[in-house]
Amino acid sequence: MTFKYSFTFPISGPNKLPRFKNWAAEHAPDVEVSLPPQVPVKSEALTIRLKSLEDRQKLVTKLAGAEL
Repeated sequence: MTFKYSFTFPISGPNKLPRFKNWAAEHAPDVEVSLPPQVPVKSEALTIRLKSLEDRQKLVTKLAGAEL
């Protein structure tokens, strides 16, 4: 199965990928994601790839109140 769906959410500051990986491991371990190899420090958003619309909805719900 491929990662057909994407989700972009606001996140700023350095170390976006490690911060998101740690958050996802703790709060959404059942959602498989594909992350970009790197994200510029000046970027204000992160786009991740997901396998299904259900995974996207789970992540949207869990990220609603999260501070990354």
